[in-house]
Amino acid sequence: MHAMPEPTPVVSVHPTTLPAPDRGEDLRVRISAPVTGHELPVIVFSHGFGQSATGYAPLADFWASHGFVVIQPTHLDSRTLNLPSDDPRTPLIWKLRVDDLKLVLDRLDLLETSVPGLAGRLDRTRIAVAGHSWGAQTASTLLGARVLNADGTPGEDMSDPRIKAGVLLAVTGTGGADLSPFAAEHFPFMSPSFTDMTTPALIVAGDQDDSPLSLRGPDWFTDAYHLSPAGKSLLTLAGAEHSLGGISAYESTETTDESPERVALIQRLTWAYLRDTLGLKDSTWPASVDSALGHLDSK
Repeated sequence: MHAMPEPTPVVSVHPTTLPAPDRGEDLRVRISAPVTGHELPVIVFSHGFGQSATGYAPLADFWASHGFVVIQPTHLDSRTLNLPSDDPRTPLIWKLRVDDLKLVLDRLDLLETSVPGLAGRLDRTRIAVAGHSWGAQTASTLLGARVLNADGTPGEDMSDPRIKAGVLLAVTGTGGADLSPFAAEHFPFMSPSFTDMTTPALIVAGDQDDSPLSLRGPDWFTDAYHLSPAGKSLLTLAGAEHSLGGISAYESTETTDESPERVALIQRLTWAYLRDTLGLKDSTWPASVDSALGHLDSK
């Protein structure tokens, strides 16, 4: 593939606040952008349960230093907000997360002016969504995945035509009989249908990601690839657990499978995939994967 371009300096602003009257509190957002370049593509990133806009630096820093504007909202489940479990919004957080991503897309004008020197440098025709774990499910709804109702019928279509590509990292699989009793009781929205997920996406799964939320094994995290229409790729990482080597932070106690090599592979492949899928032909896709680290499938 093309040699990776040299990283450029990055400017990050946090928090930028977007008014969100229906949400109960305004949406806090972190924006990271390269200091040089024009017509910059955009990645909107949804964090995992309890995380915040300041997490996932290994991904956000890499993407921004290699030509993307990265926008990270803090969802209501973040530990930085400490929402009580009996808060009336709690059962709806899965949907409010989707609203957060759409609000970011609606207010790109405000967000770009909050970063010195960024105004006028975004390419609004090239927007991707990405997320990890719960954030990957959140992101998947903008790609066309739908949450099944209790009777098994597909719920609301929350896909967004502004989103042209996606990266789903450790995205949870199908619900129903595949969920553990705990997950079925506490996360009934964890029942996706990928039948209508037509937007191109790269799914990244760890072959040792054995989740307490599912009665199945690590293959649960590949459902988004196998059950969605064509135009998808699947990166299966050898030996990876839910942290995928440590994508949520540079020094994270939550990382059970620390692997700088794995993180570097995710950085490189997600960059190459998004550049290619968004029509920026400076990367070679499909990219090569060292067989010791995993393998890549496409359909």
